[in-house]
Amino acid sequence: MGDQSADDAAGAVSEAVLAASGVSHHYGARHAVADVSLSLTAGEMVALIGPNGAGKTTLLSVLAGVLPADAGSVTATGKVGWVPQQAALYPRLSVRQNLAFFARLERVQDVDAAVAQMLEQTGLEARAEEQVGRLSGGNRQRVNVAIGLLGSPSVLLLDEPSASLDPGQRERLWTFLGAFTGGGTAVLFSTHDMGEAGREPDRVLEMVDGKLSGAPADGGD
Repeated sequence: MGDQSADDAAGAVSEAVLAASGVSHHYGARHAVADVSLSLTAGEMVALIGPNGAGKTTLLSVLAGVLPADAGSVTATGKVGWVPQQAALYPRLSVRQNLAFFARLERVQDVDAAVAQMLEQTGLEARAEEQVGRLSGGNRQRVNVAIGLLGSPSVLLLDEPSASLDPGQRERLWTFLGAFTGGGTAVLFSTHDMGEAGREPDRVLEMVDGKLSGAPADGGD
């Protein structure tokens, strides 16, 4: 039994597309993230729940490589896509121009092909030449997610992706993201909406005061 357990553990580690071990990040004397370990496997959707100030955004930023880990390590088997809560979009540029700009920043080899792929996958082909500033909140969020998906990442990290969306836009967003998990992309998103956390993901992780603990998939206590 001991050998079998060890084999199972080794298999779980080998299947992870992203793994964090003992990750911490602090701002001065305050530990925003304290000794967090987690792993994501291909095709799963995981919710990160917790109150404002719990450390969710900081943890996601460390996993995305936007912030450094002051302790611990983060490893990924492929590219990690990052979708911050505040979309860094250029409102006077078209959808296509925004995607092309960020594709160049990501050093995508074939920019035109990557942009065409994202327009098709996100259902934004009909909006390609529209200025981003004229789009609805739901379509702007689609552009934001499309930027995170440039380069076909194995993991997509999203910070409060549905916070500014109405119920219909939220439904379309989750249907949209579900198509990517179905294709093998792992998705980790933060939320403070317990109903959303209980309905959408395969797993729920709870964060309080910078520390992480498991939570039931139904979003219960």
